[in-house]
Amino acid sequence: ESNSVSKPGPLKDLEQIFEILNLCAEKINEQQAFTEPMCELLILCGLPFQKKKLSDEVNYSRTVSKSIAQLGYLMRVPSSQVRIQICKCIVSFYNVEPPKKPLSGYQLTSANYKIQMAELGGLAETLVLSLALVENQLPEKLWVLKALQYLSSSGVNCRLMLKAQAASRLCVHLNDADPSGQLVFRSSEILWKLLENTSKEEVVNQLSSLECVHALKEVFVHLFMNSFRNYDRQLRNDLLVIATLVAENLAAPMIESGFTKQLIVLATFSEVKIPNPLVKGLKLTYSYEDFELKKLLFNVIGVLSKDPCAVQLLSENDVMPALLYYVKPNQKPGFHDWSAAQYEELQLHAIAILASVAPLLLDKYLSCQANTLLLVFLEWCIGQDPFFGQGNSFHGTGGRGSKLAQMRYSLRVLRSVVSLCDDAVNLNLCDQGAISQLLDILKYAANKSKEKEDAILLEIQADILFILSTLCENDLHRKELFGYEGVDILILFMQMDPNKLFSGLGHSRLLLSALDCLSCVIGCYIAEDSFLEKQGIFLLLDLLALKQKNLCNIILGILVEFCDNPKTTSHISTWRGEKDQTAANLLIQLWRQEELELGVRRDQYGRIVDMKRPIVSSFQKEQEVIPMPANCPSFAIIEISENIRAKLYLLLCKLGFENLPGLSAKDFVTLAIIRRYLDFKIGEVWIELCAEIKEEFRPVTSDEEALKVISEVTEDVGGMVVALQTEMLESQQYQELREEEKAYTKIHTIHKQRAMVNKSWENFLTRTSNYEALKKAKRLQEKSIEASRSKSKSQNVAVHSTDIKGLGTTIGSGHLVTVESTPSQLVGGPLADTDLALRKLSVHGGALKKIKRVKMLDSFKKNSISVK
Repeated sequence: ESNSVSKPGPLKDLEQIFEILNLCAEKINEQQAFTEPMCELLILCGLPFQKKKLSDEVNYSRTVSKSIAQLGYLMRVPSSQVRIQICKCIVSFYNVEPPKKPLSGYQLTSANYKIQMAELGGLAETLVLSLALVENQLPEKLWVLKALQYLSSSGVNCRLMLKAQAASRLCVHLNDADPSGQLVFRSSEILWKLLENTSKEEVVNQLSSLECVHALKEVFVHLFMNSFRNYDRQLRNDLLVIATLVAENLAAPMIESGFTKQLIVLATFSEVKIPNPLVKGLKLTYSYEDFELKKLLFNVIGVLSKDPCAVQLLSENDVMPALLYYVKPNQKPGFHDWSAAQYEELQLHAIAILASVAPLLLDKYLSCQANTLLLVFLEWCIGQDPFFGQGNSFHGTGGRGSKLAQMRYSLRVLRSVVSLCDDAVNLNLCDQGAISQLLDILKYAANKSKEKEDAILLEIQADILFILSTLCENDLHRKELFGYEGVDILILFMQMDPNKLFSGLGHSRLLLSALDCLSCVIGCYIAEDSFLEKQGIFLLLDLLALKQKNLCNIILGILVEFCDNPKTTSHISTWRGEKDQTAANLLIQLWRQEELELGVRRDQYGRIVDMKRPIVSSFQKEQEVIPMPANCPSFAIIEISENIRAKLYLLLCKLGFENLPGLSAKDFVTLAIIRRYLDFKIGEVWIELCAEIKEEFRPVTSDEEALKVISEVTEDVGGMVVALQTEMLESQQYQELREEEKAYTKIHTIHKQRAMVNKSWENFLTRTSNYEALKKAKRLQEKSIEASRSKSKSQNVAVHSTDIKGLGTTIGSGHLVTVESTPSQLVGGPLADTDLALRKLSVHGGALKKIKRVKMLDSFKKNSISVK
């Protein structure tokens, strides 16, 4: 064996080698002489294996994986030398150097072959279980941890280790005595790998026992108080991250172990002076590791604030003053202080945590005058003070070269506090002029958005609108302070390009916030009139015409509330959308769209199908009858708030159901249903009531008859509406038939006129091309003229001839004749030789007498002249 230790063994011999190892393990308790050969065999197992064929790795995989798994079971041998050698053998899987000359006829297995076989055999799990055998032997424990550290680089091994409760086994012994410091370092490394490669929730659950939390607290506090090297500070920060993850689990005994209080004290001792012996004489340096520590401690405060049981500790240990310490204008740091970028990052982080803590500590918030500090800080944010944000951190995103990041997080604090609707906080805020100041900031942010729109500016504007809405919603005086200036800003937001709503920057949220902020206008007649004058109702209807689901319900609710103002209905009636659409038509279209989504049954013409339950949705039909107490709303009542039909009904009630412009027959059919919405809804409630009564007990005869009559009334109303709808449709059909007949009559008249024109043209052509036909037409003309004369001849009455001598036209003469011929300016015209021409020559001239007015002009482009 001593001759073969330096050379790797073939795969086919591995099973025999481990049989020998197991025999040695059984004999070693009786004879220590087996220790040395066992260690030499373990060294041999640490070298790369050799194979004859390429397929040997697959063929021997089961044998090799079982053999390597035996290494974990061999830890039972009560020999420190053997245990350490086993760990060294495992470590060699990852960093052993291959031999220079393998055996003749053999090849080395692949570099990761042993690692894969260790995963397949489950070595990591057995090695974790062996920790119980070496609890009191520090050197052996450290070697086991080193081996586990290497094994934890694989996700498969991490899952096997977690199965063996590795996280809790390691954490419990973190505080064990270890002068070298390797115990904490290697254990924390393994815990990190477990968190990265397995289920974080399962790891945290294992670390949430009282023993683990206590050990974690002791080792962290020790490192916090005694960290003088960067290595120790980094290890301290790593443990704090693990502690933060544990604190996120509300089931972890952080408060019971005292860890929560110590973390709060350590997080705030730099900003407030707390008489606590734990921090007496303690001072942080301004190294990068301590800077990271400070951020991590702020983060812990945010995590602890989610635990209701920790709120009392946060209040007692002055967390609020410590966080408000950073709500002040940035000053140039001193010589021994954070850099400008570090201070800004801490400042933003503290204000971000303040947004989570402030709602929990309202008494402290007011006693520290936090509203005043925040308003002064916001005033600095829009001021001209030359400050250039670094924008290097997560919280500083988008704030480089400006104070937008500070403004963004300060407004988040105000938003979180104002949203509680605490009268004392909101009154304190308004008494300090917050409404006018917020409007100034809103205009400042809106102007910035015109230069360059980004998500942060949009978020700032949305937050301000939310704050104003909450402050002014139920207070008339505050609405008056909001006044004209606020209305102008809201109008500006409502004129937003609808295409921007899908940009992803936050325009949709901004628009919704602006609509919500209309609560600052509703109820204040001065603001309402200003909103109406600036065509606010028209803008609301323009947005409603987009038919976006997330906007319709809100806008309809706003319009209903505005209708309390008598001027509103005229604005709604006056509005016209695309293709001259009226508001009534838009509302009815929304009703049909809503019923289609709800699955309400209608026939192809939009008429009622179910007479008993005309407006019931498909979801309501699927619900079973469930008897409920009187104070619990039924499905018919709940349904009112879950869709927009009730709001549409109220708006149309305000507009009136008569003389609505721009409606088609289909719209009138739908309008008949809307008009009876309340009756149908009452009928639904009665139907539910009847079903519940019959489900619980049998009503007496009189009650049963009453219920029957009530249900019949609803059905009769449905029948009446159907009859009205049918009458409307028949009237529309009759009207369409009349219009169709008119259209056909017009077409017939046009065709008849065309036929007459064609016949006249054919007669004209016949007369001009056939002389006999012309003579016949002339005779008929003369006969007709003669027949039209009076039969009684009066004396002394001149008789005029109807013929013009010398006239050669082929049509009857009249007052005006259009002749297609050569222009008269060239040849004198066709009347040059007639008696008529001779008589009128002195007036008009002709071919026989030339006058100066007759010229050759280019303007004669038509081959026709008019002759009188």
